[in-house]
Amino acid sequence: MSIVTFWNDGKEQTGKTLSLVAICTQLAIEHNYRILVISTGYQDDNLDNCFWEPKKAKKNRGLFGPNTNIGMNEGFSGLAKIMKSNKLTPEYITNYTKIIFKDRLEILPTFKGEKDEYRDIIKYYPDIIGLANSYYDLVFVDLDREVPEDIADSILQASNLIIANLSQRITSMNEFMKIREEKTIFNSKKVLLLIGRYDKYSKYNIKNLTRYLGEKNKVSTIPYNTLFFEACEEASVPDLFLRLRKVDEDDRNGFFIAEIRRTIENIIYRLEDLAMKM
Repeated sequence: MSIVTFWNDGKEQTGKTLSLVAICTQLAIEHNYRILVISTGYQDDNLDNCFWEPKKAKKNRGLFGPNTNIGMNEGFSGLAKIMKSNKLTPEYITNYTKIIFKDRLEILPTFKGEKDEYRDIIKYYPDIIGLANSYYDLVFVDLDREVPEDIADSILQASNLIIANLSQRITSMNEFMKIREEKTIFNSKKVLLLIGRYDKYSKYNIKNLTRYLGEKNKVSTIPYNTLFFEACEEASVPDLFLRLRKVDEDDRNGFFIAEIRRTIENIIYRLEDLAMKM
């Protein structure tokens, strides 16, 4: 049972959430793990849109006019309320998730309530992630820039593996190397580098990236893929990956799937290697 946290420094778009989606979907299809994905963002629909159509909120009239505050007890908000009463058990978490593949992949949706409530209950993320880790085989955390630094640090410290998401730009790589010098956690073996929206025709290809960043093993990548990015807007990611299960190397999508599989292998190998050294 392991916690895998996807992180970036928040200064630019790295495709972090969509990289997580690609990895978890392919992992659930091809491997026998029970996986939970936890979004820590505030009203960020990037993850949700990959898997289901947004609900149209009903305008229920209350004493003071239309009530648009729908779904407050769904997902993380509901779990946090139970956590406050000290009644939350690991197996109860699944009652608040959305199932993508039965017994394989579940999503704890993005918080949809008011900003004040988010700020009040965000402190429960580390505890809920810890409880989930005792029930699921793999807990993937999409760590959002909205999460306060002390809580984010707590999640990173508790993680078995940190996926540091970088863009394929020299400034992004230089910035990460500075962070690695300043924060020891990013200079540890539990950090795996991942380039999102990867373009294999850039001069910063896998070989050159690996050399530039001083990595011993090839840097992991999630290539840019038109079908995938369209599916992420149309809530059709599971269908796409099921269609691409038997794609061959000559297919235009072959490199995309091959790199996701290589990244998954790197994640599993690193988790197993770190577990052996504990």
